[in-house]
Amino acid sequence: MLTGGGDCPGLNAVIRAVVRKGERQYDDELVGFLDGWRGVLERRTTMLDVERCRGLLPRGGTILGTSRTNPYKVDGGPQAALDNLRAERIDALIAIGGDDTLGVAEKLAGEGLVVVGVPKTIDNDLSATEVTFGFDTAVQIASDAIDRLHTTAESHDRVMVVEVMGRHAGWIATEAGIAGGAAEILIPEEPFDIDAVSDRLKGRHERGRYASLVVVAEGATPVEGTMQLQSGERDAFGHVRLGGIANLVAKGIEDRTGFETRVTILGHLQRGGTPTAFDRILATRFGIAAIDAVHAGATGQMVALQAGAIVLVPLSDAVGQAKTVDPDLYHGVAEVFFG
Repeated sequence: MLTGGGDCPGLNAVIRAVVRKGERQYDDELVGFLDGWRGVLERRTTMLDVERCRGLLPRGGTILGTSRTNPYKVDGGPQAALDNLRAERIDALIAIGGDDTLGVAEKLAGEGLVVVGVPKTIDNDLSATEVTFGFDTAVQIASDAIDRLHTTAESHDRVMVVEVMGRHAGWIATEAGIAGGAAEILIPEEPFDIDAVSDRLKGRHERGRYASLVVVAEGATPVEGTMQLQSGERDAFGHVRLGGIANLVAKGIEDRTGFETRVTILGHLQRGGTPTAFDRILATRFGIAAIDAVHAGATGQMVALQAGAIVLVPLSDAVGQAKTVDPDLYHGVAEVFFG
């Protein structure tokens, strides 16, 4: 198995579950590729067994390491990956990752690789599954931070802008913002008007509220022509490295309102540390279902959570189109508390 893309809480719980059932029930020999698809290309592996996986359940990160390597961006990469898997006598591969990692898995499945996917994205933006592990932990971390920032904002009559993860989808911003009582939530799905945001904050303060929390997803964008964004370097999957939109939002608010405005960028804090109980259980269920799927002869499939049950769906249903925030949740719930 391998873990690819950004790390998130719950990855080690998946590994532990796969190894436990694979070794004890199916008498499997489990091998981990180090650093995602890079490990496949470089043929770097580690043996996995129950003893090696003791103590992993509450541990964040991934003992296998990870990377954003894309074999399809490397000359001869896909064939090298298939050749190395055959050389290591791999009967089936469990790929744990998000849209990019599973997109590679889907393509290799089309070339004959027996592969089962496990959905992992802290942004909760993978289609075909109701939720991904790591998301609940990220929302809890962001909510805790917002709670703490409320008190310092009130003490200094400030506006606090909190930046959370969310490249294409604002699930973390929306749910953490609702849970934390944010005055504004800015997400990629809804381009924001900085003038309108500032006007609502001014109205709020005129009504006697001298502190406001604004939650902004890292991928949030302004209405075209209203603010200038910076472009950054891209990774192997073509994604721009994000981070810093909160600084532009804070300056825009302070310039328009005169309110002292401060920024907190949570960044990798949302990825680190121990997973919540919900994420430990979901990751464990996904791991068990993945190894069962391998032994049921499934390939090109992904385990998913639907209506409380773990099911198998085609990888093609999961990748290629981000699962965005439900408009009813944003407009019908979050927006009620804006301003």
